[in-house]
Amino acid sequence: MITYKPFWLTLSCDNVSTYTLTHKHHISSSTINRLRHNKPISTETIDKLCKALDCDIYDIIEYTKNEQEA
Repeated sequence: MITYKPFWLTLSCDNVSTYTLTHKHHISSSTINRLRHNKPISTETIDKLCKALDCDIYDIIEYTKNEQEA
């Protein structure tokens, strides 16, 4: 299962708000909502987030096996 827990930690550590992402970096509010609910986002969006936060992809997403896969 892919989750965006690292994304929220990165925001917190860098003191960046979702408001800043939407207004300064033009990340849509629907994308923020998708991140909140661990819904799929495109690699293009992941690229935009990495550029906006000056971070690596692993600071945005993580993969963990869920119970059915284990």
